[in-house]
Amino acid sequence: MLALALGGANAVPAQSAPSALTPITGWGTNPTNLDLQAYVPSKLAAKPAIILALHYCGGSGPAYSQMTKYNSLADSKGFVVLYPGQKKDNNCWDVATTKTLTRDGGGDSTGLANIIKWAITKYNADPTKVFVTGSSSGCMMSNVMAATYPDLVAAVSCYSGVAAGCLAGSPGSSPQSADPTCANGKNVKTAAQWTATVKAMYPSYNGTYPRFLTWHGEADNFVHYANLAEQLKEWSGVLEVTFTKNNTNTPQSGYTQLVYGDGTKLVGYSARGVGHTVPVHEDADLKWFGI
Repeated sequence: MLALALGGANAVPAQSAPSALTPITGWGTNPTNLDLQAYVPSKLAAKPAIILALHYCGGSGPAYSQMTKYNSLADSKGFVVLYPGQKKDNNCWDVATTKTLTRDGGGDSTGLANIIKWAITKYNADPTKVFVTGSSSGCMMSNVMAATYPDLVAAVSCYSGVAAGCLAGSPGSSPQSADPTCANGKNVKTAAQWTATVKAMYPSYNGTYPRFLTWHGEADNFVHYANLAEQLKEWSGVLEVTFTKNNTNTPQSGYTQLVYGDGTKLVGYSARGVGHTVPVHEDADLKWFGI
């Protein structure tokens, strides 16, 4: 279900990081023993933005930093990039257990939230400019973070994942351990049902949820393309927006932009001929984040 995203015809070429990442320890309560590395540019903006970048299954924070251009963009724009790492279940983020699918439940989501809180203080960051992104397993976890910690996350842009709660109750979150129903695109719910799933993760929350952008390849049979529709149903319900229009060949030939509402809260991208995973579109991410 969760691909080793560096493999295959749609792999993203490795990028040269401008400089080494900094290993971070002592950032707070860490119930699932995550590790953390950060990229902090030499010229940090006043009240910088933070991007939490979540690796694919089988990956690591440093590996994800090498396959994206976020570090070089951080050099020019002065934001901080956080690269946490999960070492269990084939290095896949837990998106299945009650602990991680519950606000302050003691799962991976709790550890990631503590990383965000630590970083806001450490870097004197703008708490209204915290963003989450990721590929494959990292996109799945991005969905979960938007559901469990919506007050910490302003916006998400992620690639080739599944809706928050899609894997709930699965024995694991990796290709080797998971119930394949979700990855195969067969966990189908209505927008109302998905909304109830999200709201159950943080029942007392009455605030706004993150703006959501999600990308998926039409030729993805590993995390099936049908999961794009389920994500869009989920977040259209949560964000209370309905489908408006398609924009073809946007942002490039073969991609279709699916716009909900006025396009400021929810957008999807469908990539014709693209498998697992959709290449990272860093410039589009930063535009969505407002950086």
